[in-house]
Amino acid sequence: MLDTVSRSHAALMDETYRHQRLIYDVTRKYYLFGRDQLIAGLAPGQGTHVLEVACGTGRNLHLAARKYPHSAFYGLDISDEMLNSARAKLGDHVQLARADACHCDGGHLFRRAQFDRVFISYGLSMIPDWQAALHMACAHLAPGGQLHVVDFSDLHGWPKWCRRGLNHWLGRFHVTPRLELEAALNRAAAGIGGSVQHRQLYRGYAQYGVVQRPG
Repeated sequence: MLDTVSRSHAALMDETYRHQRLIYDVTRKYYLFGRDQLIAGLAPGQGTHVLEVACGTGRNLHLAARKYPHSAFYGLDISDEMLNSARAKLGDHVQLARADACHCDGGHLFRRAQFDRVFISYGLSMIPDWQAALHMACAHLAPGGQLHVVDFSDLHGWPKWCRRGLNHWLGRFHVTPRLELEAALNRAAAGIGGSVQHRQLYRGYAQYGVVQRPG
């Protein structure tokens, strides 16, 4: 069940992506850079369990499940509209559930409280309480598990007109780059005694962070 705040955000996401979801995968490949790099970096071992938070249309889960057929995959999203696309794409190969990333319970949703890999690809920039989502993701890591995150950065290596244009475009879809991501990752990692690696991609277009939970 979603609380009042979660239902409000779910309604906004459903309204925003009710039609956009039909062309989402085609259009987003031109500016959601680093997603495939994240998938390659997951490298889950044999028999591991992998969760995507804010899975959207299921594009990443589809590619990851094909790349790592020896792992089990799970996805959650707050938008029923996005999950409709994900279910059509993934069928029964991936377990999917509607949930708020800030208040989810893997044990309730998937009968699995911990995962060997959790990843969030361009999802934090659409989650209002995104730092709570990071803490929740870390809380679902199994010992030795990793959280992988890729999202927009500050475009410090790009011309000002590019920054203005992209930020204007992103605002139309209620997307806000999380420029404090590295610090937030460190705070979330501290809560589980973990460590963080963070780097900029494509001259600051995107940023990629990994939280490692001790084994």
